[in-house]
Amino acid sequence: LSDGDVCLVENVRFEPGETSKDATERLDLAKKYAEFGEYYVSNGFGVVHRKQASVYDLAKLLPNAAGSLVAKEVEVLEGLTAEPKRPFVVVLGGAKVADKLAVIDNLLKVADTLVIGGGMLFTFLKAQGYEVGKSLVDDASIETCKKYLEQAEATSKQILLPTDVRVASEVDFDAHTVGQVDVVPVDAIPADKMGLDIGPETEKAYAAAIEQATSVFWNGPMGVFEIKGLEQGTKTVAEALTKVDGLSVVGGGDSASAVRALGFDDDQFGHISTGGGASLELMEGKELPGIAVLKENN
Repeated sequence: LSDGDVCLVENVRFEPGETSKDATERLDLAKKYAEFGEYYVSNGFGVVHRKQASVYDLAKLLPNAAGSLVAKEVEVLEGLTAEPKRPFVVVLGGAKVADKLAVIDNLLKVADTLVIGGGMLFTFLKAQGYEVGKSLVDDASIETCKKYLEQAEATSKQILLPTDVRVASEVDFDAHTVGQVDVVPVDAIPADKMGLDIGPETEKAYAAAIEQATSVFWNGPMGVFEIKGLEQGTKTVAEALTKVDGLSVVGGGDSASAVRALGFDDDQFGHISTGGGASLELMEGKELPGIAVLKENN
């Protein structure tokens, strides 16, 4: 290469050694990568939670640094878990509550209010004793959800749950179609229907909680936003984040996809994370291998 040239290599995941569990195989591949340069700059935040050859092992072989994107992600997200400006509101959605338990566990110690939406809300409703029809429920997590509700009450934290939801008896997730959508109170979900989004009353309550915050972290849509008629809960939450007088953070993954699909501009939010899994693990308080190795080797 001449000065100023850039060589772009094809996707490193084609190499078996990249994702190998065998440290020797990863290191052998990292040594090949290291032959191409004198310095290593890590700027793929979406992979820093993985111990991979191009993320972790290569950083051990060359003088290294975090790129501007990774540095910004760490600054914003670690700031939220260390010393957030209050009130600090965390909005969690998505399908499976099991994916968010570790986040809830860590953020209950830090946040003032947790706002719960998405498919995971029905496990919380079940934990409160409600019948939820054909809605998605993680039976193995019901007792844990009960524990979190009790913990929040004991520590004067607030876990906001819906008072109404949008339900339907027929939905095709692959074709992105839904039958008749009805709004019902959470204590009157029909046995033959599935909850698919938060309701209008809940939207107002969630928006009010978000708009009064100084720091907000949001990860996970409020409903099946990809299907017309089930996007309103997610859209309302996104709109509320744009009105926050402080720091609003969209935690990557489906949340980032949702705000763009619903017509919002990136600059309407304080920060949109580029890593769904990485941002969640950082918010869980985990040490991410791709960040730890940069700090270790300065």
